[in-house]
Amino acid sequence: MAMSQAHRPSALKQQNKKHRTLGHRSKGSIAKTNRGRVSAKNLSKKIKFELSREQRKNRAKQIRAAKKEETAFRKRSLGTQYNPPFLVTVVPLSPSINPRTVLVALGECDEGATVCTSPQGITHISSQRFKQRFSFVIPPANDLYAILDSVKTTDTLLLLWPGEEELGGDADLLLSSIMAQGLPTPVHVVTDLEELAQKERAVGQEMETDELEQDLGSKLSLEPHPAHFRPHKKHQVKQNLIKEIETRFPGPAKLHTVEKPQDALLILRHIGAQKQRPIFFRDNRPHIMAEKLEFLPEGSTGTLRVHGYLRGKPLSINGLVHIPGWGEFQMSRISIYHLDPYPLDQRCKEGDMIDAEIKLLSEADPDVQEPLTSTNEVDPMEGEQTWPTEEELAEAEKLTAPKTLTKRVPKGTSDYQAAWIIDSDNEEGSVGDDEDEDDGDNSNMEEYAPVDAMSQDGCEEDGNDEDEESEEEEEYETVTVTENEGANYDEKVDYGEEMDALQKMREAREDAVFPDEVDTPQDVAARIRFQKYRGLQSFRTSVWDPNENLPLDYSRIFQFEDFHRTRKRVLRDETHGAEPGGYLMIDVKEVPHHLYKEHVATHSPLVVFGLLPHEQKMSVVNLVIKSHPQGHFRPIKSKERLIFHVGFRRFANCPIFSEHSTGNKHKFARYFHPGSTVVATMFAPITYSPASVLVFRQRGDGAQDLVATGFLLSVDPKRIVTKRVVLSGHPFKVNRKTAVVRYMFFNREDVMWFKPVELRTKWGRRGHIKEPLGTHGHMKCFFDGQLKSQDTVLLHLYKRMFPKWTMDPFVARPPPLYTFHSAHNADSDDDDEDEEERQQPLRKKSKMVKFFS
Repeated sequence: MAMSQAHRPSALKQQNKKHRTLGHRSKGSIAKTNRGRVSAKNLSKKIKFELSREQRKNRAKQIRAAKKEETAFRKRSLGTQYNPPFLVTVVPLSPSINPRTVLVALGECDEGATVCTSPQGITHISSQRFKQRFSFVIPPANDLYAILDSVKTTDTLLLLWPGEEELGGDADLLLSSIMAQGLPTPVHVVTDLEELAQKERAVGQEMETDELEQDLGSKLSLEPHPAHFRPHKKHQVKQNLIKEIETRFPGPAKLHTVEKPQDALLILRHIGAQKQRPIFFRDNRPHIMAEKLEFLPEGSTGTLRVHGYLRGKPLSINGLVHIPGWGEFQMSRISIYHLDPYPLDQRCKEGDMIDAEIKLLSEADPDVQEPLTSTNEVDPMEGEQTWPTEEELAEAEKLTAPKTLTKRVPKGTSDYQAAWIIDSDNEEGSVGDDEDEDDGDNSNMEEYAPVDAMSQDGCEEDGNDEDEESEEEEEYETVTVTENEGANYDEKVDYGEEMDALQKMREAREDAVFPDEVDTPQDVAARIRFQKYRGLQSFRTSVWDPNENLPLDYSRIFQFEDFHRTRKRVLRDETHGAEPGGYLMIDVKEVPHHLYKEHVATHSPLVVFGLLPHEQKMSVVNLVIKSHPQGHFRPIKSKERLIFHVGFRRFANCPIFSEHSTGNKHKFARYFHPGSTVVATMFAPITYSPASVLVFRQRGDGAQDLVATGFLLSVDPKRIVTKRVVLSGHPFKVNRKTAVVRYMFFNREDVMWFKPVELRTKWGRRGHIKEPLGTHGHMKCFFDGQLKSQDTVLLHLYKRMFPKWTMDPFVARPPPLYTFHSAHNADSDDDDEDEEERQQPLRKKSKMVKFFS
């Protein structure tokens, strides 16, 4: 009978997953097993309450109601009887548009409206129909800075679009700057549609006779013909403008006209009813648009009296104010008008502002008032050591005193000769030494002895000694022993040929430039040229002390322990002072007289901002800037002078650039290339984020190009910007994991100096320097894998970069955006323009606009 064999499953049999015991236990059995015990992980979790459906609906309803209430409150806080009027800035996008015609149409559309004009040229319209007040500001159309300053405080931006005319480069620059700075609530108006309609009617009346006959014949014919629809040109222009607006501005576009009084009424209604766009640096600071200015001179300076409505937050008399382009100033007093000069319920009369009663609200307290100190006082002795005590001085003298040695020398020996004579103790060997050591000592002594045996012993040597020396010479043979295996390495290499090969390789690398690669100088030792650099095991994880070797300028700035915590506290604290909404008169003291004269000559609006705590102090500011395609067409070198508009400020500075990356160390960027994003680090006044950033570059003719836009990243002096230098070498002899590398250094001492730094290759190998070979910079290196002969060995060195103190708060205004010409000199101007274009082909021209009478 055959024996039965058990079945053995093959390796391809399906293996089912076993059932887990805990997976099928009920909650009750688990609770009985645990007996009330709860793990620490469950205890640390926050208790989450699950809301029912009705509770979720109720919560969503409450959130929606809160948002509606906030929106309604923002609408009620503007334009009413006891609140400041809507501040509207009128900006034409073409020099052929006259904004005064639009303003006249808005003032005449409502018969019951009251129209007044302030001494600064601001037009006030009080509408009884809408129960709202409006203030219209028309900055100079040619002044870019005047438009930007006016938009900083405005609530609504009224843009006047041309009909048929295309937007030029100046209009693109203006729109790009406004949107990057902070776009208020926009209202779009097209002005010359009525002229287009008149031109279309005139062209229709001049239709030729043959076209009329052809049209009449087609109508009398019995054959069916397709219906031709020709839309009006005015409708086409309006549709094209709407598409243009939708591509530039967020949200649906609504285009208004001012052809009829009803259209102007719709514009006023739209301004008063639309939702206001929040702008952080405007809404969280007190600000005033000057309605009237007075200057009381006191020598080279004086007191500037600014009249206007206070908007935003309360204004404290002990705080500081900032005027864009002028700087920071202190206030001496704040007064308030008892009656509003531009009320809603009655008509304005001339002299109301003069006869209005002014009440003193508060005066500055010198003990409490914020100082204008922007930099820290530098103490040159701070951080120095204290004067040493007498015990420390005595100990230092003992350590630095020259050591004296007692030697046994012949008579008549000078001090210089005695210094070269070896001590007698070294000449005599010790008793317990071996014979080999004695022989080595004697050979060394005979090799370095400066005098002969007669001078040492004072007597002649006998013949026995000579016989002994001859026997020793017969027994021993002189052999030259090298200290290391690379002692005779130089004899095998032709270094003149290597220098020629190196020059050819440098010329071949010109097209493919490595951004951080630096050629090792041959006239200066590398350990001296790169003495400020260091090697890092890992750029991301290696430790770098941010307070190490700081320059002297860092002692002049202020630093926050936690900038974000300070920002939250400053924005949360309530300011006590003049409440927004009132018509105030503030006295700004110690204002330079020349600044006031320059402002009067420009006819631009004046804006005053109240500063938050610490915003007048200097620190290290980091800005994230992104290249703008309109004006950034060539690389910008680090430390090049640029003009910055940061929030409500503008100043000139020379920043250093770095990569916008994570971590505590950031790589230095030598150039700001077009299409890239970098972080600009500089010494600048403290500003709380978020704040918009505009960067302009000034050309030789004074014109300014918008090269970048961005935002404020942080105010952090501890941001480490490291400049990387890469020294490259080439494998000369490769043997498995070892290789001889040349062209990285050119002397033996440099190889020993940089021996602890890790090596990398372009193909991903890592290694280290094992030992130098010869005296011309060749070195034996060991790597973690087989090295390719076409690979390149790299040595990375890093140095921290610091910005320079180049802050300039006074910036020259750019030239006018447009150049106006009359009809009688248009031809001569065209000739001059052609001649100038031939002489300077790269210079950007202003737009030429000709008016014919």
